[in-house]
Amino acid sequence: MIQGTGSDVGKSTFVAGLCRLARRRGIDVAPFKPQNMSNNAAVTADGGEIGRAQALQALAADVPPSVDMNPVLLKPQSDRSAQVIVQGRVAATLEAAHYFSDRGALLEPVLQSYSRLARRHDLIIIEGAGSPAEVNLRSGDIANMGFARAADVPVCLLGDIDRGGVIAAIVGTRQVIDADDAAMITSFVINKFRGDPRLFDDGVTCIERATGWPCLGVVPWLPAAGRLPAEDAATWLSSENAATTVAGALAATVREEGLPLRIVAPLLSRIANIDDADPLRLEPGVDFRFIPPGQALPRDADVVILFGTKSTRGDLDFIESQGWHHDIHAHRRAGGAVLGLCGGYQLLGETIDDPEGVDGPAGQCRGLGLLEVQTSMERQKVVSPCNGHCAVSGTVTAGYEIHVGSTVGADCARPMLHLEGRSEGARSVDGRVEGSYVHGLFASDEFRRAWLERHREGVAGPSLQNYRATVEAAIDAVADGLEASLDVERLLGLARGPR
Repeated sequence: MIQGTGSDVGKSTFVAGLCRLARRRGIDVAPFKPQNMSNNAAVTADGGEIGRAQALQALAADVPPSVDMNPVLLKPQSDRSAQVIVQGRVAATLEAAHYFSDRGALLEPVLQSYSRLARRHDLIIIEGAGSPAEVNLRSGDIANMGFARAADVPVCLLGDIDRGGVIAAIVGTRQVIDADDAAMITSFVINKFRGDPRLFDDGVTCIERATGWPCLGVVPWLPAAGRLPAEDAATWLSSENAATTVAGALAATVREEGLPLRIVAPLLSRIANIDDADPLRLEPGVDFRFIPPGQALPRDADVVILFGTKSTRGDLDFIESQGWHHDIHAHRRAGGAVLGLCGGYQLLGETIDDPEGVDGPAGQCRGLGLLEVQTSMERQKVVSPCNGHCAVSGTVTAGYEIHVGSTVGADCARPMLHLEGRSEGARSVDGRVEGSYVHGLFASDEFRRAWLERHREGVAGPSLQNYRATVEAAIDAVADGLEASLDVERLLGLARGPR
């Protein structure tokens, strides 16, 4: 099990790289994360939901994604409530206080899923959540030491040196957790080191002496990690990090000036499935930018995309609070194109009707009014993989749906897609505004090429990427970086069978 000294220390990418290294060694490996909190979900073949990171790790392991790989998924709907997905299906929507008081009951399905995976595979590489040092949350824990102790799995602690304070983070973890939890930790690894790792030799020695845990490697900053699908937008939405996020930490996302097609997307407060943007942001002919709260949408954008949201009506209020509704309407009046995906599609319509309070307090509100469609929220959640072709270009595409609500209206007579015998989505009369419930559209290379060419002829060009190959190459590059900097054999050798 890979646990971290905090959130965003690189656990998800680290586990993906380890899965690929194990697969290279001929080991039948699978990823597992007992509890994940993310609005970035993937759909399994049987219509279940898991965290996007576990789907990526499954790809690295060369195994099909399964709901057992992430038995508890929390999808935040507000600052204090989240939808709880258990083994791929919606179980409840709970206030945070209720979840944390009751989560111990979820240990049983978590262990069931882990046991099924362990019977099917030779090695399970487990990702923790947050940090074991959150001792105030230790009672009822199913994500870190609570799971490690219940399943009797050894732990490697991952520390992020790039954020600073890594010595204190690792030694401090040892000091605050109890002795039995500390006994589960067999080793530690330093992650995201920039420069000559030998410069940290004394730091490693200091940590080893203070904790009694051996260091199994100092992993360098791996640029390839930036080419992997994004797991979450939490750090992008932090107001104190907004400027550095766009200018620095997401340098791979931000393209230099003067490229042919500029696409912008506002960072909604409950943005979901943000990895829909990854194939676009990696295109060499596209200048793709996420616009954080507090900044206006650029007036010279060619396309504005509204991505999915876990709270459509809540994010409609958020858009208006940022003044983005004025920017979007001005963009449209100037001839710009607008695309809405899933919740973004609902936002583009005339009305959003929620009589049962599925998406917050019951009621109806006006949408942005850029598509002549109306949405009704429904309790039944649609979760399904789908295949079809583009209604405009005829190109084949594949993706998945995760949404509540149905959308109808005059613009649905001009669908965006044809999916296995049904029309899906909507387009305005002039074709400049489009909406669809389907996620993952841009991962289909030919669909992406045709869509880009509609907005700027020649933008795709001969250099259009093979997105799947790009992701595979990035996983391999991460694995290569781990291979060169870790004692991989010793780390994998720490794994043990059930007792």
